[in-house]
Amino acid sequence: MSTDTDMKSPEAAAVPPPGPAQEKKRVPKGHKRLLTRRDRIALAFMAGVPTVLHVALVWVTALASIALAFTTWDGIGFDTIKWVGLDNFRQLFTDNPQFWPAVQHNIIWFVVLILIPTPFGLFLAVQLDKKIRFSRVYQTAFFLPVVVSLAVTGFVWQLVYNPDTGLINSLIGANKPGHYIDWIGDPHLNLWAVLIAASWRHAGYMMILYLAGLKGVDPSLREASSLDGANEWQTFKNVVFPTLRPTNTVVLVVTIIEALRAFDLVFVFNKGAQGTELLSILITNNIIGESSRIGYGSAIAVVLLVISLAVIIPYLIATFRKERQA
Repeated sequence: MSTDTDMKSPEAAAVPPPGPAQEKKRVPKGHKRLLTRRDRIALAFMAGVPTVLHVALVWVTALASIALAFTTWDGIGFDTIKWVGLDNFRQLFTDNPQFWPAVQHNIIWFVVLILIPTPFGLFLAVQLDKKIRFSRVYQTAFFLPVVVSLAVTGFVWQLVYNPDTGLINSLIGANKPGHYIDWIGDPHLNLWAVLIAASWRHAGYMMILYLAGLKGVDPSLREASSLDGANEWQTFKNVVFPTLRPTNTVVLVVTIIEALRAFDLVFVFNKGAQGTELLSILITNNIIGESSRIGYGSAIAVVLLVISLAVIIPYLIATFRKERQA
């Protein structure tokens, strides 16, 4: 009877048992491999470049705008920068005939967006939440204006409002000599014409936000309401809508921000001519306009920043408070 040693081949017998050095190289099962130097360099590059660009293009420019708001500068040479203190703000609130109309137009912009396209977006979301046929097609169709560039949207609506060949004037017969309606050039009509285009886009945005909120509603709540004899409207009013309170908060903040940063459509339509003055248009005209009053334009930007922060900061505080409580 041969032993186990006799049964081993010469090659196996010649292989020495693993030493301490070889045992150290073995990776325990379930042990995560550490990042190599190349991995660290790649991660640092991918995280560092966006961070540097964000700081340079957002934070540095924002802080520079705040500093320039207290100066006068024509943008030619840093030696022309002069400290004026609060003179820009004093002139802005007292001597600028365009500032308060611009503030009024921004307020009108917000009121229209919150009263017309927002409820319409909620209505679309409720209908699409019923899982009707071709709901994906409808979602894409209504959300398409949100994806399309605002510059393209403005160009399309310019064609619609064209006094000679535009769709609206052709339908109402206002494209004949002596009966033209200049929707973009008339200061009494141009703001409302731009708001129609903005509402067309905003409705799709609100639809997606509310549709996401409706997906989070517990179906058992609706079933319990129907068992109690409530109809569809009563179920929505008493059960569904109260559960959309977090979504309503998001919608309110988003609408305020959209009203404050409105710029693209107005600039494409008529570059902020009389009747469509907005704070963002005043900033652009003063900073990159013919006069190039960078300090004065920066003062308007600071006012817009303060108004925006007054809305955003309470929302962030409430959000973080809910996360801590959860």
